Amino acid sequence: MRVLVLLFNGGAVIFYVVIYDIPNDKRRKRVFDLLTGYGTWVQYSAFECVLSDKKFSELQNRLRRVVNLEEDSLRFYPMQHHSLSQAVIWGGVPLTQPSGSTIV
Repeated sequence: MRVLVLLFNGGAVIFYVVIYDIPNDKRRKRVFDLLTGYGTWVQYSAFECVLSDKKFSELQNRLRRVVNLEEDSLRFYPMQHHSLSQAVIWGGVPLTQPSGSTIV
């Protein structure tokens, strides 16, 4: 598996699709607010995030304090270069891309 690694401001980052299903309105709003600080909201319960390993770990730690894993579901998909380059997007926001990035 080849994961998309981008070079951004001299450091390596990975493109993630983060999706969630959270039945509790209060927790869902807290997860939404938290993810807004890390990525781009692209659909109702989906974000695209370009994160360094440090930021990804930080995001996961912060989310662990918010969610109830007996009721909630979160998924983090690191995108492969091949898959991302073949993405087809109809409507909505364009694919998230950090400025000044280089695909490796």
